[in-house]
Amino acid sequence: MSIMKIIITIAITIAITITLTMQGIRDLEHVLAEDLAASHIENSNDLLLFPSKRTSRFLAEVKNPRAADHCNKDNKVCYYQNRNSTCCNNKCIDLSTDKHNCGACKNKCKFTQACCRGQCVNLSFDKRHCRHCNNRCEPGQYCVYGMCDYA
Repeated sequence: MSIMKIIITIAITIAITITLTMQGIRDLEHVLAEDLAASHIENSNDLLLFPSKRTSRFLAEVKNPRAADHCNKDNKVCYYQNRNSTCCNNKCIDLSTDKHNCGACKNKCKFTQACCRGQCVNLSFDKRHCRHCNNRCEPGQYCVYGMCDYA
C-alpha cells in the first residue's frame, strides 16, 4: 500500500509542476508579444495587423515540378520531352534507364541490378556494364565486384 501512495504522490507532483511551468511560459509569451508590438508601433507609424487565425498552406500551392505528365497512352506527349520516353502508367518514362520500367512497362529490375540500355544487368559482374552502364571491360578481362580484371 505504501508503494501506491508514493507513486500517486509522485504523479500528482509531476502534474502540478507541468501545469505551473506551462502557465509561466504562456505568461512569458504574452509579455514578449506585447513588448514586440509596442516597439513596432513606436518605431513606425504603420500599424501591422496580424490575422486572427493561421492561414492554410494550400492557398500558396504551386504545381509540383515532379508531377506526372498524364500522357494517357499518347506517346507524342512523351516524345516532346525526350526521344526515348514512352507512356507507362500515365507517366512519361525513359525505358532504357528506369529501374522500375526497364525495357518495357512494369518490368522491374531486381534490387542488385540496374537498367542499362533497356536491360536489367548486374553492374558487379557484367563485362559490358562494369560498375556503371556502358563501361566495357577490355577483351580478355572479367568484371568482378565492379572492377575490370580484379586480380
